[in-house]
Amino acid sequence: MKTIPKPGDRIRLTAMPDEPHPVPSGSIGTVAGVDRIGTGCDAWFQVDVDWDNGRTLMLSIPPDEIVVLE
Repeated sequence: MKTIPKPGDRIRLTAMPDEPHPVPSGSIGTVAGVDRIGTGCDAWFQVDVDWDNGRTLMLSIPPDEIVVLE
């Protein structure tokens, strides 16, 4: 099952397999926004993240994988 964060959630990136210049695995950031793209089982999520390391790259879930921190 996909983990879909909410704005304000703190997350840790575990995988960004399709990006040629990914944010490093283990990076932590704060979710700024989430947009659902498509409907049904073909839907995916574009996640805007304020990365602690200064990067500005968004996530695409799937295929990117994260853990929502407590």
